[in-house]
Amino acid sequence: MARTATIERKTKETDISVILDLDGAGIPEISTGIGFFDHMLEGFSKHGFFDLKCTVTGDLGVDGHHTVEDTGIVLGQAIARAVGNKRGIRRYGSFILPMDDALALCAVDLCGRPYLNYDCTFPVERVGELDTQLIREFFYAVSYSAGMNLHIKMLDGINAHHMAEAMFKAFAKALDQAVGTDPRIQDVLSTKGSL
Repeated sequence: MARTATIERKTKETDISVILDLDGAGIPEISTGIGFFDHMLEGFSKHGFFDLKCTVTGDLGVDGHHTVEDTGIVLGQAIARAVGNKRGIRRYGSFILPMDDALALCAVDLCGRPYLNYDCTFPVERVGELDTQLIREFFYAVSYSAGMNLHIKMLDGINAHHMAEAMFKAFAKALDQAVGTDPRIQDVLSTKGSL
């Protein structure tokens, strides 16, 4: 069964289309209007082996907040839809990713309960055109829309570009583990019998 999802969301602030294939080859096609955010989503797609097409038109004349947050909402919805009933998936994933001076930890639980634990202080307010405050907003939106526990911690880092990139790639690797299947899991990985 194909584990794909297409989600479209249009508001007065943003117009977003996301097509996600969890079992892809890591092929990104990203256009959000914010160059550095595009770069982060491309890294997420490539390193998680997710095919991701993401097209966003947002009110960037105001700022990047609605574009980044709403993209997180739609991507989270796409993850939830693509993973389906969660039968056979590993549910958990974690990864510690180094990128030069930066070291990021990410852990994921696709349990159906949204929660974000985010621990990162950037040394600068912006990387390219992206306000670094919005990175937390993105991950918050993803976690709540997907119904996942998401823990992201910056263990070390000096360069904000490296720090952000390490987080997105660590998230990709952890999510790839969590959505991966295991033939030993016949139903869902829960003593309750549901996720």
